[in-house]
Amino acid sequence: MTDLLAPVADAPDTTALPLRPLGKVVAVTSGKGGVGKTFVSANLAAALAKRGHKVLVLDADLGLANLDVVLNLYPKLTLHDVLTGKARLEEAILPAPGGFSVLLAGSGMVEYSRLTPEVRDEFLRIVSGLVPHYDIVLLDTGAGISDVVLFAVSLASEVLMVATPEPTSLTDAYATIKVLAGQQQRQTVRIVVNQAPRPGAGLPITQQLQQVLDRFVATASGKPPRLVHMGDIPVDPAVREAVMRRKLLMQLSPGCPAGQAISQLASRLEQSVMPRLA
Repeated sequence: MTDLLAPVADAPDTTALPLRPLGKVVAVTSGKGGVGKTFVSANLAAALAKRGHKVLVLDADLGLANLDVVLNLYPKLTLHDVLTGKARLEEAILPAPGGFSVLLAGSGMVEYSRLTPEVRDEFLRIVSGLVPHYDIVLLDTGAGISDVVLFAVSLASEVLMVATPEPTSLTDAYATIKVLAGQQQRQTVRIVVNQAPRPGAGLPITQQLQQVLDRFVATASGKPPRLVHMGDIPVDPAVREAVMRRKLLMQLSPGCPAGQAISQLASRLEQSVMPRLA
């Protein structure tokens, strides 16, 4: 974990952030790409929908969106069309496998890879318009600390950080949490460890990361951000099969170890987070 102490580059200045995060919005984010963030977003949404909640997943990775690939959807209208005024918000919302709704972003939207005032205002308007109609809105953000990612995360009342046990993932998770603590004064960040090699492996990883934050990171209150370990998703061949078949794990193999872990994550989110989001 010593690599976590490496200097962290200054994050982009995301000016004009909302005065306070929007209720019922959870940002699913990561410091590093390729850790399974979109997989977690989609299957968590399915698990929450199975528990009776009205859920929407918004693909907030405006530059490299791939939620459509995970869900095997071919949308005629996307977030791009809403942002450019070519479609109304309700026209671009699609039903997804698993019983939830999605608002997909077109992949390779280079014009939205930077946070212009126009993109910021329109994105805020869109998310604000979605919130009243759902029990929970999951923002599947991009990875890292770009201005677009940080602005998307700033809209959320809660942050769910997806990381793997790999040192690069943990180093980038630390860097991202440090920026969230400094720029957004995040007091709490929730963590799920994906691709855990054995049961319980994520808790000591989270505790070790907390120790580093305790030593080197503080919010304006002088206290370090608090990490909440929400669970582990184990290495499971059923995950690869679901991804390759472009199917939701919660539909293809809900009883497999990874499927059970996602169900437990949904239960913890339902019990400890959702009552705070209203």
